[in-house]
Amino acid sequence: MAELFKVEKLKKYFPTARGIVHAVDDVSFSIEEGRTMGLVGESGCGKSTLGRVIIHLLESTDGKIFFEGRDITRLSNKEMTAFREHVQIIFQDPSSSLNPRLTIKETIQEPLQLSRKFGPAEVEKETIHLMDLVGIEKRLRNSYPHELDGGRRQRVGIARALALNPKFVVCDEPVSALDVSIQAQILNLLMDLQQRFSLSYLFISHDLSVVRHISNRIIIMYLGQVVETAETDQIFANALHPYSIALLSAIPRVNAVSASSRIVLKGDVPSPMNPKPGCRFAPRCWMARDDCASTNQELIEAEPGHFVFCKYAAESRKSAKTVQGTLA
Repeated sequence: MAELFKVEKLKKYFPTARGIVHAVDDVSFSIEEGRTMGLVGESGCGKSTLGRVIIHLLESTDGKIFFEGRDITRLSNKEMTAFREHVQIIFQDPSSSLNPRLTIKETIQEPLQLSRKFGPAEVEKETIHLMDLVGIEKRLRNSYPHELDGGRRQRVGIARALALNPKFVVCDEPVSALDVSIQAQILNLLMDLQQRFSLSYLFISHDLSVVRHISNRIIIMYLGQVVETAETDQIFANALHPYSIALLSAIPRVNAVSASSRIVLKGDVPSPMNPKPGCRFAPRCWMARDDCASTNQELIEAEPGHFVFCKYAAESRKSAKTVQGTLA
């Protein structure tokens, strides 16, 4: 498959009065056409910031961003307008991402009108088509966001994101604010739309079960850095980074024999402000060694297409079995 998005050594730093926050630090990956890249990590690891940087809602501090082989790291206003038609974002909270003063019809029409590519009759026709596409009843077209439930509001957000036929969509935790039954409906809708329009997704979530359901490949982040990336099946069958193994151990299981398989990490997450050299996970890692906290790590290809940010990754699976249930 052709490569759609690619980022190289991407960085996003936020200066503060106390120092510099390394929200995204030296991240590289690529996304192919028609595929979904899952992005996983605990709160504050930089997932949402990364998603916003690659579509220019935030500007990067350093690194390169490529779209369809073209360098889009820095764009003029004219270039940005053209780029915006090809990439969109679905936000986590549909309540706050929709304008409360616009009806559902007006919300979906807005990007169509701003593009200046459609006449009034075409805008009306396309609005009805988009509502049908995402499963919004016509009777709701003159309703306001506060009159809809969370699932319908998120459908409106999806319709709005698809209005200009984008090629790439950042899904920033699009189901985390919804009930479980509604989550399944929205996930299935996203997958159906992907098949129908050959969309590519960056799917951001803290829920590994959800990411497993929708993603072809997964990136696991910790404190602004990629600690592991591989095809979805590889991650779940043979996670190598200690942090990845701990995350997988926390997934609820039906008929689990005991809770002893859970790895509960000790200690607090270090601050992303002015991080020290060495592995950022070392203070919480059960297999950390003296050189882990002082020597910078790099992504190593442990298996074809399976990259891990740990020099001792080959020992991690074996060591995990000895510590399960003992770190609580």
